[in-house]
Amino acid sequence: MFKKKLVTLQRQNDELMDNFIVSARKYRPSTFDSVVGQGAITSTLKNAIKTNTLAQAFLFCGPRGVGKTTCARIMAKTINCTNRTEDFEACNECESCRSFNNSASFNVYELDAASNNSVDDIRNLVEQVRIPPQTGEYKVYIIDEVHMLSQAAFNAFLKTLEEPPAYAKFILATTEKHKIIPTILSRCQIFDFKRITVEDITKHLQNIASKEGITVEEEALNIVAQKADGALRDALSIFDQMVSFSGKNITYHDVIANLNVLDYEYYFQMTDNILRSDSNAVLLLLDEVIDKGFDAQNFIQGLSTHFRNLLLGRNAAVADLMEVGQQLKQRYITQAKLAGEWFLLKSLDLANQCDIDFKSSNNKRLHIEICLLKMCYATQRQMAQQRQVQPQQYAGQQQNTQPQQQLMQPQQQHVNPQQPAGQQQHIQPQQSAVQQPLQPQQQAQKYDDTKVSRSGSMFSVSISSTEKKEKEPEHKEIVMTNPFTVEQVQDLWQRFVSENKLRMSAFVAGIVRSKITLVAPFEIHFTIDNTLVVNDLQGMSALRDYLRKGLNNNQFTLIEHVEEQKHEEVPYTDRSKFEKMAEKNPNLLDLRDKLNLDVY
Repeated sequence: MFKKKLVTLQRQNDELMDNFIVSARKYRPSTFDSVVGQGAITSTLKNAIKTNTLAQAFLFCGPRGVGKTTCARIMAKTINCTNRTEDFEACNECESCRSFNNSASFNVYELDAASNNSVDDIRNLVEQVRIPPQTGEYKVYIIDEVHMLSQAAFNAFLKTLEEPPAYAKFILATTEKHKIIPTILSRCQIFDFKRITVEDITKHLQNIASKEGITVEEEALNIVAQKADGALRDALSIFDQMVSFSGKNITYHDVIANLNVLDYEYYFQMTDNILRSDSNAVLLLLDEVIDKGFDAQNFIQGLSTHFRNLLLGRNAAVADLMEVGQQLKQRYITQAKLAGEWFLLKSLDLANQCDIDFKSSNNKRLHIEICLLKMCYATQRQMAQQRQVQPQQYAGQQQNTQPQQQLMQPQQQHVNPQQPAGQQQHIQPQQSAVQQPLQPQQQAQKYDDTKVSRSGSMFSVSISSTEKKEKEPEHKEIVMTNPFTVEQVQDLWQRFVSENKLRMSAFVAGIVRSKITLVAPFEIHFTIDNTLVVNDLQGMSALRDYLRKGLNNNQFTLIEHVEEQKHEEVPYTDRSKFEKMAEKNPNLLDLRDKLNLDVY
């Protein structure tokens, strides 16, 4: 009895193994609505079918695993469906749909250009295009990886692609659009497929897990979606791998262990150590990460992403930009309250520069350690500044209270009756300026990331530049209104032309023959041949400055007038030359008529 049950279970297991289909094929979309993350493209294709405005050729381009070939097959099935739904989807019940689903349709021809890229393959395809469909309305030719075709194959395909029969439709798919010749691109409607977002992939995987009866944590699916890098097919392959590893219960720890992904806990713990400026704990945690076999550059890249998420977590308006689950998002928001914005920006800058210089570094581990130590010192620097600023502000408020109260009270001015009134008025502002108390100014010492200062035997590494430069006093321009004549302007004009003939030859050539007139006291008009002169901003600025200094006047205006010169037409042909000569000597026309001549 026990042996019979064992044999029965073994047969059921064998049947399940024989019928196993990978998720990428089992859950491949069969309708436009089931395509993930490409709503704009599927809506356009459905509208084209609805209005019967199908192009002769389509080009689907984009990264791998985003649905190019899937959309091509759905479109091929839909346009030949004899009983479309109200939403213009394939019914999957008519003879055409059943034959397509069973891979037995004679109206759909698929060609893999990666292995069939010769001229003979394209010639065979062109010969098949001449045969009309026996059943259905269209014959659809799907050419995958079309960029692999040779130059000769592209040329052999051009004429058929441009003027195909009415029943022939071509759908080309490629991941490298730049390798396709422009003459092919100009004959196709081009659809650019985008990478699928982490959120869309996660929702799709959750739907599949519920259908398969698999319990999976949200953070586990989020890691799978991030690892797929926008490719749904890769995400489904990783999902099948995790099912084989974990069975019907997939956890976050199973995913990071199987995919060799560093746990989020390391980044949270590293950030806590940096915020405490605990350099020993920082170095020990980095050593633990490296001992577990994780790449140091991947760690610093992940730490940069962690700081980015913390920066987003400080503002609720951009918190949704974090590509993590809800529970992890709350952890980011909680830790973001402990980190200042200056610290996060500085740490992001240090981590980014460390990632850029990683490959050129000889001692890569030391390179990462220096970056982490700089982050610790950045925290110390920020805390020291806060401790210095608060007492100074408090002391400044105590010192300024009494002088400000004195300024608010009216003060009696002691005036000497023998002193002139003008001098008395001149002295009052000086007295009020002396009585004004100086406000305390907080100056921060300038720090440089790459500068190392030495004092005796001790070294100190400077971290960042936090110096606040004092605002320079604003200089008001002195108004000069010296009167001038048109002769003075003409004289300065000619001097400017002679002095800048070599340095600004193009600009000088445009103004050398200008007629200068003085319409109003400070309004100078000049004529030019074309507008290229006034478009030369550098030349016009130099001319104004020269006139200001020479005229001792900065309130005048320059107004240009464009008078285009009439160019005399030059005769080139014999007829035009004869007509030009006849205008000067009309007797040539009588001579031509008397001799019955003609000019060609």
